[in-house]
Amino acid sequence: MDLQKINVKFFVAEPNGVPLTAFIDIFHAWIQATDGTYYDVADYSHMRAGPGIVLIAHEVNISIDEAGGQRGLLYNRKQPLQGSNQEKLLRAFRDALEYCRKVEEEPALKGKIHFSGSEALFLINDRLIAPNADESLRAVRPELEQLGRCLYGGADFSLARDGDSRRRFSVLLKTPAPFSVERLLKNMEAATDA
Repeated sequence: MDLQKINVKFFVAEPNGVPLTAFIDIFHAWIQATDGTYYDVADYSHMRAGPGIVLIAHEVNISIDEAGGQRGLLYNRKQPLQGSNQEKLLRAFRDALEYCRKVEEEPALKGKIHFSGSEALFLINDRLIAPNADESLRAVRPELEQLGRCLYGGADFSLARDGDSRRRFSVLLKTPAPFSVERLLKNMEAATDA
C-alpha cells in the first residue's frame, strides 16, 4: 500500500476552553502572516460534530475538527508525499504536532488550549487506497507500530481500527501514559537522529 492522503488528529485536552469560532480570526491571521501558504478559511461551526473551522492550503488543510464529537486538530494531507511509508507517516505526524504546538503557542489563545499526546487518530482519506477493512490494517500495522514506538518513546500503546465500514479507514494510537506535544516532538526527533 502506497500511503497518501494521510490525516492525523490530535485531541484537545480541555475541549470547551476556547469557542470554536475563535479559530476563524486566528486562521485569518495565519493567512495574513504568510506569502500565500494558506488561502482561505471555511466555517463549519454550525454543524454538530462536523469539520469545525478549516484553514485551506494547497498541500494540507488544517482544521479544529469536531468529528466524532471530539475536538482536535486535524492535519489533512492533500498532496502526495515522497519516500517510504514510514517516512510519510513520520512527516505527517511531525507536521501535525508542529501545528498543534503553533496553536498552543498562539498569543490570541493565552495558553487556553492544550493537546493530549496520549491519543492520535490516523486516517487515510481515500477509500480506494485504504478500504476500511482488516486487510488495510494488516498492510500498515508494521509501520504504525514502528511509528508508535517512536512517538511514545517505548511506552506501551495500542492500535484500534474503527470497524464501521461506512467510515474512512482509521486507527487510534493510544497510550495510558501522559504525553505533551513537546514530548512527542522530542521523542520523534530522538528516534530519527538515532
